[in-house]
Amino acid sequence: MAFTRRQMISRIAAVGGYSAALGALGALGLKPQAVAASFTPLQLGNSGKGKHVVVVGAGISGLVSAYELRKAGFTVTILEARERVGGRNWTLRRGTKVDFDDGISQTVEFDDGQFFNAGPARIPSHHQTILGYCRELGVELQVLVNSSRNALALPDARQPAFQLRQAVNDTRGQLSELLARTVSRKALDQDLSADDRQALLNFLKVYGDLNTDFKYKGSVRSGYTRIPGAGDQTGLTRTPLELQTLLNPKLWGALVFDEIPEFSSTMFQPVGGMDRIPFAFYEKLKDAIRFHAEVSDIQTAELGSRITYRDRQTGKTQTLSADYAIVTVPLPLLARLPSNFSTPFKQAILSAQSDQANKVAWQSPRFWETDFNIFGGLSYLDHEVKGLWYPSDRLNSDQGILVAAYNTSEAAQSFARKSLAEQFASSRQAVELLHPGHSAKLQKPVAINWSKVPFSKGPWIVNDEVGEQAYQILNQPQGRTYLASDALAHGGVGIWQNTAADSARRIVSLIGRHAERQQPGVAA
Repeated sequence: MAFTRRQMISRIAAVGGYSAALGALGALGLKPQAVAASFTPLQLGNSGKGKHVVVVGAGISGLVSAYELRKAGFTVTILEARERVGGRNWTLRRGTKVDFDDGISQTVEFDDGQFFNAGPARIPSHHQTILGYCRELGVELQVLVNSSRNALALPDARQPAFQLRQAVNDTRGQLSELLARTVSRKALDQDLSADDRQALLNFLKVYGDLNTDFKYKGSVRSGYTRIPGAGDQTGLTRTPLELQTLLNPKLWGALVFDEIPEFSSTMFQPVGGMDRIPFAFYEKLKDAIRFHAEVSDIQTAELGSRITYRDRQTGKTQTLSADYAIVTVPLPLLARLPSNFSTPFKQAILSAQSDQANKVAWQSPRFWETDFNIFGGLSYLDHEVKGLWYPSDRLNSDQGILVAAYNTSEAAQSFARKSLAEQFASSRQAVELLHPGHSAKLQKPVAINWSKVPFSKGPWIVNDEVGEQAYQILNQPQGRTYLASDALAHGGVGIWQNTAADSARRIVSLIGRHAERQQPGVAA
């Protein structure tokens, strides 16, 4: 079975730990580097004066491109096939219509004030570009709880679920005891000095919470079966999980998930929904956007670009000529559009294939908080839905939106073939496995199958890359036409809004410098 890069890094980390994951990232050219502590605005002056740019697509790449181009004095026209901005940044609320390309349609019935981020739903703290735009545009953020030790793991449905805190700390304890035993048996005498061996034993005692005999008999770190309280209510720690349970490969991802840089604390989300970001751009760009504009042809030359589009409401076709064009259409969809791109460029586009992803969300009373003390984070189980994602907003309120399916790749492909009723039933079953007796409380479901969403047809590019040669080709212009995409910037183990913004900023800089060279009196 082929792994996506996201899955591969997770598995490497599961086996070899954080250092091994970093090594793998480095081998892929993606090892995290120190980043600037603040967002640095582009400095393009007034290079765009008298120049017109057509931007195809009003997702994050397109919005960032248009916003920065306008700052530099360019006239900008944005063509967006949908009736909204944001692209895959899509927040669903009461009344939102969800139409799939197979004819299936849903209307969201959540209570007023409830929302569901169907696409991106978290922002890592080191994603300085997208965080910088949030600051610049006044998008209020709140902390997103991406990992909760009170959340649950169920790697084997034949056994009861257990808290992640127990999985993590019992693993440390059991492995620490094994290593301590190895040291005591002098198996490492050739590798460590006597002082180092003693230091290692002392470390393992603390790290694994071993007793004076270097045995693991359980730990308060793994939680209680009875929480300490008043009077004679003493705390009872949990019986340690067996090592065989902890060695189940289906548990490994949950053990290391928040060690991966892209998924580690602190993470954020905009207050009120992720689409607060594109809406903030929209307020600056609304007069430049043409909605329902479906591009049907792209022609480029050394002196300009020509974009033909059809108005999906009127059926009329129009052609725009501009000094430059930036195309942000997802690469697999761009491959279907007529163009005069070169053959190598078209072949590079064809190399990009979409992954698949699905989400199912429910409105429900917050039983996970009241009955399980889970406030945000994710639970994991051996099931086709893969996991549950608990809300981080409006904690301790009556109702919340529970994401009770988020699967990708092969699991997503088979899941999306099911009817909506079957997807909802599967999601409800997963909730019942983790939270027995509570699945009946789920109501007002909505499913997102990204492979069926028009003008997206997928969540991100498989493996987050298109091959080094194709990547280099696609990052160069065709005449006066440039591509900007989340797939055309290096961004860690996943596809993120930050990479979309970084790609856009790079292209805007290229266009700005090119336009400046075209000004009278400027040497080429």
